[in-house]
Amino acid sequence: MKTVLFVDDEKSIQNAIERMYLERDDVRCLFASSGQEGLEILAQEEVWVVVSDFLMPGMRGIEFLSKARGIRPDTVRIMMTAYADISIAIDAINKSEAYRFVTKPWVNQELLTTIDEALMRYQLIQALGKNDESLYLSLAQTVELKDPYTKGHCDRVAQYSVSLARAASLDEHAINEIKHGSWLHDCGKIGVPEAVLNFPGRLSEEDQEIVRQHPRWGADVARQARMSDAVVNVILSHHEQFCGGGYPAGLTGEKIPIEARIVAIADVFDALYSDRPYRKAFEFERVMGIMQEMAETHFDPRLMELFGPISEEARLKKSMEDSGN
Repeated sequence: MKTVLFVDDEKSIQNAIERMYLERDDVRCLFASSGQEGLEILAQEEVWVVVSDFLMPGMRGIEFLSKARGIRPDTVRIMMTAYADISIAIDAINKSEAYRFVTKPWVNQELLTTIDEALMRYQLIQALGKNDESLYLSLAQTVELKDPYTKGHCDRVAQYSVSLARAASLDEHAINEIKHGSWLHDCGKIGVPEAVLNFPGRLSEEDQEIVRQHPRWGADVARQARMSDAVVNVILSHHEQFCGGGYPAGLTGEKIPIEARIVAIADVFDALYSDRPYRKAFEFERVMGIMQEMAETHFDPRLMELFGPISEEARLKKSMEDSGN
């Protein structure tokens, strides 16, 4: 069962959290009043998420979370503190690899959402680590539930990517890895608030920066689950651009792994050719016109040439579906 351990020496804080979860029967809450007690619980229980106060007697929160990582490395760690000091946040991230930094007093719904996303992250890590292909698409569909306008996106991107990888004469092992990476390319969106994903308009610069973090978050999860380099490359680099204007690393040309270059084309094509929160799908001719304009800057030109027949097949398939045949 989903299990969250809260470590805080203040009984009033424990009581407030307990009240917050009164109506939730899908999450089991455990409580510890000290870092040492928390470590003892971690040694005995499968804890999915641990939320620790910073300032506690005996063992500070950062020390506790660092030791917790040694006992259960996959448990997602969250630091909570009344002292919103940037140096504390940096220490929490660097020393204990904390997933989030929450300040007191918290807003109940915001804290619940943060913990739910951490629970999903743990579940994702565990599932990916099982190396079970049947789970990958299911997990992608779970991530898509946060953004209903992307329903089926990961599966379509995988189909286009596999076709393009075959056209590029990649071997079957590489093609299979690209399929897995395509299914999971947006898994980092579990860290992006739904209000941002579903915002019906242009995002603020701050919210755009949150969205730009999803490749790093997803790649971190895939690495922690010990997935292949090719899958990690797709997740991390599918928003890089051939000219160097992409993110998160600003890679250029063939420094971008070929599997990411392939998925980048498939991802943009499906995004343009599908309904989104802020617009309806573009007509095929406009989609291809936009992509041709982007070919010299965003995409590998050789791969774009190979994608032409694949896009035409997608057009014919959609035309048949729209006509009911």
